[in-house]
Amino acid sequence: MSIVDDLRNLILDGHYTPGDRLGEVELAESLGVSRTPVREALRRLQSEGLVEIVANRGARVVEYPAEDLETVFELRARIEGLAARQAAATASIEEADRLHEVAVAVKEHAERDELDLVYRLNAEFHQGLVRLGGSTVLAQSISSLIHSPVLLRTYSSFDAEAMRRSVNHHIEVAAAVRAGDPDWAEAVMRAHLFSARASLLGPRKPRKQT
Repeated sequence: MSIVDDLRNLILDGHYTPGDRLGEVELAESLGVSRTPVREALRRLQSEGLVEIVANRGARVVEYPAEDLETVFELRARIEGLAARQAAATASIEEADRLHEVAVAVKEHAERDELDLVYRLNAEFHQGLVRLGGSTVLAQSISSLIHSPVLLRTYSSFDAEAMRRSVNHHIEVAAAVRAGDPDWAEAVMRAHLFSARASLLGPRKPRKQT
């Protein structure tokens, strides 16, 4: 793996938590490399939204308030639910079959714990679904949310059950698109995103003790 992959994994695995300083010298020593590749990796992770670099202060892991994360998932559920509805109403057989193929690939790589490929194919699935909806407005609205680093953090927080549920949602959404059923497609996509929210943020309300 590359230095950027190593550093990304350290952040996603919780070795460095939101707000932690990422010193170039310390990182270079711990990773056994010079400062130059570390500096390049930090810039790459800044472009992904995982790292913030401030002049004269260095780099740190980006912090996301819980309220912002709630908003991200609420927006995605609404917008991507609509995209799934429109895709089910308009997609051709060939397009629906391709969506199913991507969903199956996500599941296969998840079962092999190949998180980088899961992330890439997941983005392809969601982007493909939005394209099938045929709305430029929807595509523009969801673009930044699909690529949000929140997605990376969500997958890193999944346990085995949550991952199975997530990849099976993809396959069910594809099945709904194949069936031309807008109501089914929208309902599963919304459930998919609310399930991901629960995996990242936990219960929305404290549960009563019995």
